[in-house]
Amino acid sequence: MKTNEKNVEVLNDLIKINNDRVAGYEKAINQIEAIDADLRSIFNSMASESRTYANELSRYINQEGETATDSTTVSGKIYRAWMDVKATFSGNDRKSVLEACEYGEDAAQKAYKSALESDSDNRLSADVRHVITEQKNKLRKSHDRIKALRDAQPA
Repeated sequence: MKTNEKNVEVLNDLIKINNDRVAGYEKAINQIEAIDADLRSIFNSMASESRTYANELSRYINQEGETATDSTTVSGKIYRAWMDVKATFSGNDRKSVLEACEYGEDAAQKAYKSALESDSDNRLSADVRHVITEQKNKLRKSHDRIKALRDAQPA
């Protein structure tokens, strides 16, 4: 696979994960109570973060003369369905919604890790690899924030 094709494939996979993340946080916003304005603000911020990342990744694809995806992953659709099922049993309480969000954050971390590990042949350009690494690190901070919020909830 040529460098161009490898870059586009990896970047489109990460765009899908970011699209999943946006959809997941939008779903979480709809599931939380009005009283949870703090979570609404955090979830909006995280959805915005992923929109920014997807746009940044799309620019690299456009530079390759290709078109970026606007879809989500199959696992992302499963993730959102899992949130629906979990909400049915949990009553949409803060801890359950945060657990579902942490699950999504774990999926994003795995996707970024996989993208970097798949480049054993060094076909990703240096600037693309740098962007992926930077986004992964920022997403890790978001993951840790969600986990800390979840851990702070009563059992």
